Amino acid sequence: MKSILFVINTMGIGGGEKALLELFRQVDLQQYKVSLFVLTGQGELIDQIPDGVNLLNRKIYPISVHDRAGKIRLFKTILRSMFARGTCFRRMRYLFRHWKNMIKQGNIQKDKLLWKIVSDSAERFEQQYDLAVAYLEGGSAYYVESYVNAKQKAAFIHINYVLAGYSRELDENCYLKYDHIFAVSESVETAFLSVYPECRMRTSVFYNLLDKEKIMRESRAKGGFTDDYDGCRILTVGRLVPQKALDLAVRTMKILKNRESGFRWYVLGEGELRKKLEDQIKSLGLENDFILLGTVENPFPYYAQCDLYVHTARFEGKSIAVEEAQILGCAILVTEYDGVHEQVTNNIDGMICTPEPEIMAERILDFVNDSQKKIKYGLEAARRKQRDNLKEVNKLTDLLRD
Repeated sequence: MKSILFVINTMGIGGGEKALLELFRQVDLQQYKVSLFVLTGQGELIDQIPDGVNLLNRKIYPISVHDRAGKIRLFKTILRSMFARGTCFRRMRYLFRHWKNMIKQGNIQKDKLLWKIVSDSAERFEQQYDLAVAYLEGGSAYYVESYVNAKQKAAFIHINYVLAGYSRELDENCYLKYDHIFAVSESVETAFLSVYPECRMRTSVFYNLLDKEKIMRESRAKGGFTDDYDGCRILTVGRLVPQKALDLAVRTMKILKNRESGFRWYVLGEGELRKKLEDQIKSLGLENDFILLGTVENPFPYYAQCDLYVHTARFEGKSIAVEEAQILGCAILVTEYDGVHEQVTNNIDGMICTPEPEIMAERILDFVNDSQKKIKYGLEAARRKQRDNLKEVNKLTDLLRD
């Protein structure tokens, strides 16, 4: 039986983590011996890992990295990592050099610096695997490249590599040592190859997997909105991080409120910007109009019950949230970002607009004032052809046959 090891940074509620769980469900666990190592040993989705997957972590914490207890646990993990195997001292020059570069660029991303520390100090395993897969950028990519014994190694790229702030220097050229790289969309592949052109012949697209029947079934389960609001419900699903541009959504809601009543905007997700967004919401007097719901185990009833799904982003790989909204026939408005046209056809199954609050507000009012357009877009979104999951899985397992 061929053995496959997957490594991921965390198992929090995110698009990459959800895609990995679906990949586990699609792989034949009777044919392949599948193991998983969670670099931080932490995340709410740990409890959803299928029984047939061997979880290698000796200690595991099925808690968020965003709430108070989760932040404390993550801090302890990082602190321990710094002193394990003398990692912090060995990496001092690396940390200082890249910290200095980030200050110059005005974009300090502590997580990207710390992934080297966490990967260098993480538990290691003597077993040789037939295939090792780094399922996210950063820590898992560094760990598999340096510390996993495998006949073949593959890495997944889920984001626009350039816009997310990665570089060859930061990664120490780790992707040159991979046998294959999978990008989750054409635009992600293009961005990655602009930095690693040498990898062109061993890079291909692997679309995120989704279970349409499961999503539709769970959308009919109990849950969803608990208030008695009877106006237009706008929904956004995404982590509260700069990438998702939720500050634009808040400003758009202020314009809508000033121009017309009858809107309430809900956000499902958690992240580092919660406090900053709460302050922005309060300063604009939107406490009853822009609601941060946090994370929920089953988000699909919210999709099914909303009047409009709006996806804001400064950059994306390929949004799973948008695909989930399409499956459930939501009317969709997305902001313009690299690769968005791979998911939404403007004025056919959704609307794409410039990420500016005034323009976003105008487009939302267009939807509300034209009920036929909203219905048409929702029907076209639901008709979008879903990819063949087995075909995607075979792209991975074919590496073993080769």
